[in-house]
Amino acid sequence: MAKTWLITGSSTGFGHELAELLAQQSDVNLVATARNTDKLDYLDQYDHGQILKLELDVTKPVQINAVVKKTLDKFGTIDVLDNNAGLGYFSTFEEADEQAVRYMFEVNVWGLAHMTQAVLPVMRQQNSGVILGISSDAGLIGEASLSFYSGTKFAVEGLFESLAKEVKEDNIQVTLLEPSSFRTDWAGRSSQKKNTAFPKDYQLTDRALRTYAGMAGNEAGDPKAAAQVIYDQVTKHTDELPLHLPLGESAVRRAQSKFSDLADKFEQLTDLAISTDFPKGK
Repeated sequence: MAKTWLITGSSTGFGHELAELLAQQSDVNLVATARNTDKLDYLDQYDHGQILKLELDVTKPVQINAVVKKTLDKFGTIDVLDNNAGLGYFSTFEEADEQAVRYMFEVNVWGLAHMTQAVLPVMRQQNSGVILGISSDAGLIGEASLSFYSGTKFAVEGLFESLAKEVKEDNIQVTLLEPSSFRTDWAGRSSQKKNTAFPKDYQLTDRALRTYAGMAGNEAGDPKAAAQVIYDQVTKHTDELPLHLPLGESAVRRAQSKFSDLADKFEQLTDLAISTDFPKGK
């Protein structure tokens, strides 16, 4: 029986690459979504009746519910949800535009949350399913110029770590995808950038802003290779899917360094931390 994949944000980036890969699989029903379905025309060459292209803005719950209903009406199941829709924002913490930041949280956090909530009843009834969440290495490590973007991804990390424990008994697998810099246009069109008005006071952040802008299109990460890894993990290693799946050498190396250092520091602070508890038995 064909598995049904539902992907948000299929017009660009990881969503585009994964959707194109899935469209070529004979045992996959694909539901590809985008705010503008004209940007999904690349899938037409593969469509033999197993592809459903739907309009979806993840900040609109009515559209989310409609997508879930149309998916079930056509294919009957939702086996894999890939929460790919998201955007970036670069600025200093001090100068960030609140309206832009709030919208990013609506997409990256609440859009993902509402989409997942809409699909969970289906997967619970099936007693099976895989939920993927696009996080980032910025969801593990804060960086200058990415404070609010990191805030959205740290939120996704916490949400999905907790969700994984809640749905384990329902045979639902949860995986956080944590890419480093990939050639997905994330640092280009898919993000907003606000240069600092105080470059002398924010030299590190100013350099970071310029570096990210300059590396757009030349990142180390290959999105096609990442799509293949995601597909292989979900289809061949379902029973052992990792909760955290770093993508790119930078992501795994920097995370290893951070958490090793954090473990050492926590060890040094163990006695101090314990001293804040009531004495045992009191």
